[in-house]
Amino acid sequence: MTDDTTHWCVLMPCSKTESWAVPQNSIAEIVTLQATTEQPPEELEWRGQTIPVLDFGFDEDCSWREQLGGTGLIAIFLGLKGEGCDYWGVAVRGEGLAVKRVAAADVEDAPESVLQHATAAFKLDDVIYQVPDLAVFQRKIAATEEVA
Repeated sequence: MTDDTTHWCVLMPCSKTESWAVPQNSIAEIVTLQATTEQPPEELEWRGQTIPVLDFGFDEDCSWREQLGGTGLIAIFLGLKGEGCDYWGVAVRGEGLAVKRVAAADVEDAPESVLQHATAAFKLDDVIYQVPDLAVFQRKIAATEEVA
């Protein structure tokens, strides 16, 4: 981001130790599911399609299901054309889901914090956010679906 730009981002907790910042226009919908288990589904029926769901907090003590209401959230991502799947989901775990206009002046680059599946990382309001490589995730999902 240059100093004079702002971007609408979805700030999304994916696990106890990982939060994502993704462009708002990369998400089709955030789905609320009635849940009876602590784990999100591996796939979801959404708008007549079966959507694979990634979960980054499955081995942590980070709740997916809200205890009081018994619901969990799945972010549905728009797939890139020609990459093998039209939509895919990510389980939202923990607190902090937000849509925020983020200005370059408000973030601090954190290149030492970039995870393997991210293209960048930055610090905003004392939280490190990963900028995930969405195309790589989509290709991996598509490859897995071809094998199945």
